[in-house]
Amino acid sequence: MDFSNLDSLPFRPLLLMTTLPLFFAVLIAVFPSGKKDLISRKLALLSTVLTALISCRFIGGIINSPGKFTAGVDIPWIESFNIHLLLGLDGLSGTLVLLTNVLMVLSVMASWTAIDKRQKEFYFFLLLLQTGIIGTFLALDLILFYIFWELMLVPLYFLIGIFGSGNRLYATMKFFLYTMAGSVLMLIAIIALYFQAEAHIGYGTFNIGVLINEVAPYIRPEMKMYLFLGFLLAFCIKIPLFPLHTWLPDAHTEAPTAGSVILAGVLLKTGVYGLLRFAIPLFPDQAVLAAPVLAVLSIIAIIYGALTALAQSDMKRLVAYSSVSHMGFIVLGIFAFQVESVTGASLQMIAHGISTGGLFLCVGYIYERRHTREMSQFGGLAHNMKIYATLTMIMVLSSVGLPGLNGFVGEFMILIGTYKTNWLWAACATSGVILAACYMLRMMQKTFFGELKREENKVLNDLNLREALTLIVLCVLAFWMGIYPKPFINSLEPSSINIVNKTSMSSQYLAMPALDDDVITASHNHNR
Repeated sequence: MDFSNLDSLPFRPLLLMTTLPLFFAVLIAVFPSGKKDLISRKLALLSTVLTALISCRFIGGIINSPGKFTAGVDIPWIESFNIHLLLGLDGLSGTLVLLTNVLMVLSVMASWTAIDKRQKEFYFFLLLLQTGIIGTFLALDLILFYIFWELMLVPLYFLIGIFGSGNRLYATMKFFLYTMAGSVLMLIAIIALYFQAEAHIGYGTFNIGVLINEVAPYIRPEMKMYLFLGFLLAFCIKIPLFPLHTWLPDAHTEAPTAGSVILAGVLLKTGVYGLLRFAIPLFPDQAVLAAPVLAVLSIIAIIYGALTALAQSDMKRLVAYSSVSHMGFIVLGIFAFQVESVTGASLQMIAHGISTGGLFLCVGYIYERRHTREMSQFGGLAHNMKIYATLTMIMVLSSVGLPGLNGFVGEFMILIGTYKTNWLWAACATSGVILAACYMLRMMQKTFFGELKREENKVLNDLNLREALTLIVLCVLAFWMGIYPKPFINSLEPSSINIVNKTSMSSQYLAMPALDDDVITASHNHNR
């Protein structure tokens, strides 16, 4: 990956896309509230739609040149520490930004009537969260990345803490403490890299391209392992990977619908993105060494998440634990280090964002009507909510991995690639596919089929046009990815090839006798 020409790439659309949600968030904050805060809702919808339209400007570059940065920003910011406003968009980051912006539009639409108090604050925090997520996917300066990474934490803290349900304060504090602990470790690793750059190339830098190509290869192996673990723990908490997952079900259960959609749809993917963009390219040797442990933890997450989802009676909690299982698949695909598995993991990130985001919308719509998520309170809803039942079934089948829908392609590629690395890993992970069918179809059976016995369910209205439209958009994307995944695969594969090439060279290096420090230093001086 060439990081050297970012200042020569188109920058205005990229800068506008990143800052537009922040501008509208400030506008909402200072604008007088209208009747029932209709102004805040309309400004939030306008902001998310405009941001999504701007991001469509990059689709051509994502498809035609996925392995290159097709838009970039490189502006000196804090020159005394060589910190730059360094942003870049390629196939991997661009696809995730598109997913973010689509889900943000749908989240605003889904919240139109669900949020009936303090709407100004709600939409302010939602747009601030969008800025943080977009910046996280685009930042190529580690300090800038860290700022956006932490910026995501603040609005989500308030979205759950203010607008969540029941036990929201406990869920908020747990989420905050977990993610902050990982962030501190990552910050220490980032600062250490700055001083390593000073020692090896004569000046400190947070530029990820310089750190990958000119600094990281010459850091002592013991130090590299500590630095890798700093990044790894931060990203694994955000994913979240077993046993660091316990904050997720609580956060999902208590969050408002829009918060759950964004949390599952894109926020968890920032951890996976961090592995692919930063941790593994910086420390491929250490990633190879850690792969067996992470693969085992991923398999535990797949099976444990699925079995726990099977035991749930609350629909939202069931979908939350299904995310633990699906994210286990993604991590397993990455650390199998095959082109098929890493590409499948990247593809599954997008697929999971669509299907799980859709499922949280489905749960949110029925909760808005009945104020309960207990499956025992329903049954037979397909009799009087036919549109809702149909669209929910499509989302369920996409999550299960039915061929022809988005969930199948990524999981299939992950299993194929994992089998090449270790057939036992693939065999164990396959059980997660079977269990997913069990818990998802059980939810459908208990909620939608059978007799419509409860009187309060007989008077429920089907989805209105706004609600149906949010799910129809996701259903179209699910069928598109399932039937014709080629554009998505092509945009994500170059990044996967880069990861596999780096780790393949590391595997060969680790099999060779170790060089002593004098030889490494001499080689470094010669290359300089």
